[in-house]
Amino acid sequence: MQLETLRQLVVDTLADMKARDIEVMDVRGKTAITDYMVVASGTSDRHVKAIAETVAYRSKEAGEPPLGLEGVNEGEWALVDLNGVVVHVMLPKVRDFYNLEKLWAAPAAVPKAAVAML
Repeated sequence: MQLETLRQLVVDTLADMKARDIEVMDVRGKTAITDYMVVASGTSDRHVKAIAETVAYRSKEAGEPPLGLEGVNEGEWALVDLNGVVVHVMLPKVRDFYNLEKLWAAPAAVPKAAVAML
């Protein structure tokens, strides 16, 4: 499956499940872990679990089984690792605390060798 198709499948699934405040971040060049991070909020721990499980199920159904599914039992922060797309589904208070959007929007660090030349 093409990366953009997978990303759209995730976003569509989040929308279908009534996830709130869906944000897609292109993190290529910032990390080797993934190409896109998708962050969304659920309204309760059950909602967070249901959203994450549905994203995992639909991606598997489309031929892209998740590499990992974390945090579903607790329901405050669930992570679905689809390799090229990593999905974080959180309760609003958890999302506000960790503020992943701000973290991944930060500019890349300047290499120490470049700083020494300044």
